[in-house]
Amino acid sequence: MRTDACDDNNDRENDDWFLPKDKLVPGIGCRIYLTSKLTNDNGAFLNSRNKDDSIHVMTEDLVYDVIIVGAGIVGSYTAYHAKRTGKSTLLLEQFPLPHSRGSSHGQSRTIRSAYGDLEYYTQMMTKAFRMWNELEDQSRQTLFRQTGLLCIGQKGTKYLDKTTDCLRKNKTPFRRLDYEEFNKAFPMLSYPSEVGGAVVDYSAGLLLAGRALTAVQNQYLKLGGLLHDGEKMTEIIPGEVIKVKTEARLYQAKAVVLCVGPWAKKVLTKLGLDVPLQTQKIKVCYWKEKTPGTFSSRHFPVFSQLKAIGPHLVYGVPCDEYPDLVKVCLHYGPTVDPDYRDTANDRWVEDALQKYVKEHIPGLEPYPVITESCIYTNTPDEDFVLDRHPFYNNIIIGAGFSGHGFKLAPVVGEILATMAAGKTPEQDMTYFCLNRFKKSHL
Repeated sequence: MRTDACDDNNDRENDDWFLPKDKLVPGIGCRIYLTSKLTNDNGAFLNSRNKDDSIHVMTEDLVYDVIIVGAGIVGSYTAYHAKRTGKSTLLLEQFPLPHSRGSSHGQSRTIRSAYGDLEYYTQMMTKAFRMWNELEDQSRQTLFRQTGLLCIGQKGTKYLDKTTDCLRKNKTPFRRLDYEEFNKAFPMLSYPSEVGGAVVDYSAGLLLAGRALTAVQNQYLKLGGLLHDGEKMTEIIPGEVIKVKTEARLYQAKAVVLCVGPWAKKVLTKLGLDVPLQTQKIKVCYWKEKTPGTFSSRHFPVFSQLKAIGPHLVYGVPCDEYPDLVKVCLHYGPTVDPDYRDTANDRWVEDALQKYVKEHIPGLEPYPVITESCIYTNTPDEDFVLDRHPFYNNIIIGAGFSGHGFKLAPVVGEILATMAAGKTPEQDMTYFCLNRFKKSHL
């Protein structure tokens, strides 16, 4: 167990990502307001915002153990784990639920063990699979469909070798295909011999994302946790007891976990941190089968290809969302302000994907019939940020999930809840620390 990986707080003002002290948010005195009636007759929370509702000033000793800001999949799982351990917990979300403005909406996300040689993620996924199964049992819903993952390689690279070595070491079932075996197994695809083969990760498949998000939120509420949606955080005031101000009220907590997705850069800047996060608009495209059933999950897995369009990955999901439609997307997009997501010009993404589909997936019509959007929040190395604020140990940061965080949310949420409780996670946190963003590391 590592206990010191993220604890090097010396000389913070010389770090790249730390702003001068004069830009830190000052503390101020506050009064706390809350609607007087919190629950209905069945004990369910009432999130009333009518101006005519009676309100009263809460006593100063009303302090949550933890407030989680952001009710996406990571924030919701963090709240669930915190409440499960007996903490008084409030989960805040700026938009009315459900919504499609962040990174956790939509019908599916891929789930896999294959991570090349990034074994720390493969090891985390072993636990994540168990936790997703537990949520299925609790919710009595199907949340995971096992289709396998086809990892398409490239001659001259070691990606497939590293993937098979990691899967073998972690006892994950897989199959290595040479180029001829690959063509025979997947005749609906068309790739040149430079591809060099593929690896099938049999553990993989897809998560029903929207259903999964609702399921974990429902389990959190069943435990007695509070969820306030439609309340945007406007200010966070550090201290031994942290004050969190929203557009409606003001709250107090012993610890705050920030899981604000694409808004992390803006929020962390106000807290004195200049973390190198980049938000990208991802165009989610659905392509119609020419022959219905060809790409159903009974015949076709989730797939991905590294360096498919320039240096960027392309991934796809079989026809399990819309009838006869395959999701094929570029794992990249234009930089965007999350508050102005739809102003970004992403036509070039669709043009590049049309060419890719026409060349390599001839069983699909070469133009998308449905397009949707989500936002990635990327770090330079595509590893997550899971760490404490360097000056405020009771402010915990979960950010930079770089387009691959959804499947790991059960484990990440447990890590963040553990940190909010003032404890040290079991996982090696070396890869997720803020201090990796010093100049010497870039």
